[in-house]
Amino acid sequence: MRKHKILQLTFLLFLLSFVVSAQTDPKIYEIIQAVSADRIEKDIRKLANFGTRHTMSDTLSETRGIGAARRWIKSEYDKISKDCGGCLEVFYQRSLVTAEGNRRFDEDTWVVNVVAIQHGTDHPNRFIIMSGDIDSRISDPLDKTNDSPGANDNASGMAGAIEAARVLSKYKFPNSIIYTGLSGEEQGLFGGKHMAKVAKEKNWDIIGVLNNDMIGNIEGVDGIIDNRSFRIFSEPTPAEQDEQKRIWYRFYGGEVDGPSRQLARYVHRMTRTYMPEMKPKLIYRLDRFGRGGHHKPFNDAGFPGIRIMETHENYNRQHQDIRTEDGIDYGDVIEGVNFNYAAKLTAVNAINLAGIAWAPEAPKNLQIGGAVKPSTTLRWDPVEDKNLKGYKIYWRDTTAPQWEHEVFVGTKTRYTLENIVIDNFLFGVVSVSKNGHESVVAYPSTLIPRRN
Repeated sequence: MRKHKILQLTFLLFLLSFVVSAQTDPKIYEIIQAVSADRIEKDIRKLANFGTRHTMSDTLSETRGIGAARRWIKSEYDKISKDCGGCLEVFYQRSLVTAEGNRRFDEDTWVVNVVAIQHGTDHPNRFIIMSGDIDSRISDPLDKTNDSPGANDNASGMAGAIEAARVLSKYKFPNSIIYTGLSGEEQGLFGGKHMAKVAKEKNWDIIGVLNNDMIGNIEGVDGIIDNRSFRIFSEPTPAEQDEQKRIWYRFYGGEVDGPSRQLARYVHRMTRTYMPEMKPKLIYRLDRFGRGGHHKPFNDAGFPGIRIMETHENYNRQHQDIRTEDGIDYGDVIEGVNFNYAAKLTAVNAINLAGIAWAPEAPKNLQIGGAVKPSTTLRWDPVEDKNLKGYKIYWRDTTAPQWEHEVFVGTKTRYTLENIVIDNFLFGVVSVSKNGHESVVAYPSTLIPRRN
């Protein structure tokens, strides 16, 4: 009889773990449905119709140039804030870039970001960021006068950030969300560099940056038409590593488990859970081969950041003068954007912003032990959060790209996985909110002292 009761209890614990793992939030489905392809189309057309948004283009005209574009973007964020009772703090963020020493500037230029912060109710200094780029370019990176509509690169990402703000401003979150348009990307990622610098100076606690750069093209130069898949680029570990970290990765693993890679896995997992029709692709690179995007300056400053973008690029529509040669149309014009696809990737961003903004802080000081033992033990500092339900441990094969196994452990901050040999798997821990939202996975950073 006693053995039978133990088996029943074990089965009930398994079911409880499964229920927590399978829990979904109906509000996430509401967010997906609220994203409008029509509004995104309207915004992309508006941005493309400024003629050029080159970083050094006209700043005085009301209808042409980057000045008019950024004023319009700010006005849209202001409207959103008015509709939600002032829930957004909207402002410009400026930095002066001098021409001397910068080959893509021929004059001193103010690089101006547009920032909208939706402050969290409980943790206003903890941020998840969605960024798009304001500026555009054609073949000559110094050409600031000829038409450069930048419909896909990157009016699509900028429109996505505006639409995400429209949708998510209807909700309240414990953590803060930033929706931003960054400038100077085509001249050398200057807008992102300045924002990352400000974040360091103000001690912002940045959970992660979702950089959206080209989310509207479905017709690849490789001949493939694909409106379902998208790429998530992430660096494996932080660029700056001290000797202790280098030794840790070499002897204890984690070469592909840095904070940015965990953020990428989070986006992949959320998308597969709530938008199964989409096919996210984890790309184990900082960015495309030899190229860069506006998440890099944040990575350089020590913040997690990833790039979300279409899978099949069309290089005939990137950084090209508008023209037709040998029957091939060149130029980043509005005809190259699929608005429904841009809406899908905007929804991907919105649900991940929401999930992270609703989640508790990730566990800190995660330690692991189990060398020459049949089981693996993890322990971590307790997370102080009124919305905390408990913690979940993940593990996977060392060659698996995504977490494969999981167990909910309640509010325990130390747990032993019996008969799970530490040599054969990689491990992580998340905090789980009462409505089922998880933090980004925390990866072990030290060993449990032997005396404990």
